[in-house]
Amino acid sequence: MLDQILHDMAAGLAAAAGEHDALRHFALHISQGLCVLSDNMAFSNGLPTAIRENLLQQCSPAGRAGADHQERQGRNDMTTTAARENIGFIGLGLMGHSIAKNIVDKGYPLTFLGRKNRKPADDLLGRGAKEVATSKEVAAASDIVFICVTGSREVEAIIRGPGGLKEGLKQGCVVVDCSTSDPVSTVALAAELRALGVDYVDAPLSRTPKEAWEGTLDAMVGAPDAVFARLKPVIETWAGRIVHIGDTGDGHRMKLLNNFISLGYAAIYSEALALAQKVGISPPRFDSVIRNGRMDCGFYQTFMRWTLEGDRDAHKFSIANAFKDLTYLESMAGAAGIANPLGNATKNSFATAFAAGPAEQYVPMLATHIGKLNGVDLMPSKDGKKQTI
Repeated sequence: MLDQILHDMAAGLAAAAGEHDALRHFALHISQGLCVLSDNMAFSNGLPTAIRENLLQQCSPAGRAGADHQERQGRNDMTTTAARENIGFIGLGLMGHSIAKNIVDKGYPLTFLGRKNRKPADDLLGRGAKEVATSKEVAAASDIVFICVTGSREVEAIIRGPGGLKEGLKQGCVVVDCSTSDPVSTVALAAELRALGVDYVDAPLSRTPKEAWEGTLDAMVGAPDAVFARLKPVIETWAGRIVHIGDTGDGHRMKLLNNFISLGYAAIYSEALALAQKVGISPPRFDSVIRNGRMDCGFYQTFMRWTLEGDRDAHKFSIANAFKDLTYLESMAGAAGIANPLGNATKNSFATAFAAGPAEQYVPMLATHIGKLNGVDLMPSKDGKKQTI
């Protein structure tokens, strides 16, 4: 009875929308909401797939007569994939909230783990997502679960702890770790979940919270080919560039290498700025040579906005996380039996700043710490006022 009512409602919306793209988009949004409503009220296991697909396709832009076949096929795949996969999400921090927002906005049913900071949770609830109180409940409601937290210690607790994912995961589910984690832990968790018939994937991120909100992050994915093919449409909701780097564990290995390069830059910039100031070359004069030259890059530009402008939010990646990632790199190098002297030197630069605190300081503030150690003042001013960290 309910399936027929939902079918008739969707058909009516589609007929009213006609060939107008904007109205069809609105009709699709409403039909997706009906699917979520039915999940919450009528079916313990969600709306049956055949009914859900029919409901969404009634209003999908892919249904327009005479549309290009390739475009039609692509949109149809999106609606059927969104209909089939229920997504879970744990970790609503700077990056995670934006990723979850993009997943639900693109039509996927989303169940997330609430947190004390109510702003991200309330935003997702307003977009049609569902909140639960434990990781186990997230797992029970989901086919694919994304985790986006600080590192391996937190991921392991989410999976193995009381009320954790392992207690609710079903055979055939996929768990995706978007954190920057220790590959040794990643491989161990993959083997542990494989015994339950659950796939484990690493898909760490690159870029900033700005790109996260816009859905244009970079993702480096470690997964078997078939699992990657299943996940790719979901990851495309929040990533503009997706690289399938290899099997499980390879995504986190590549992320540590990526961060070694970027954080190595940060350490070099910081020492260069301190030395420049010591010999009488101010940060603006230093920047006038590097900017727009061969040594310029996007990382340099966001890094320098703290020292030049006092913009503490231009590059929102914490020194604490940088230090953690470099300890993971050290562990990976040790396990591989390779000397990593530059990695260790970079780690020690961040260790000093981390020890000095406070915890919420960001990577560009490393320059201020390195300057202080060398007797030069690189603390910036903003609107004529000296900043603090």
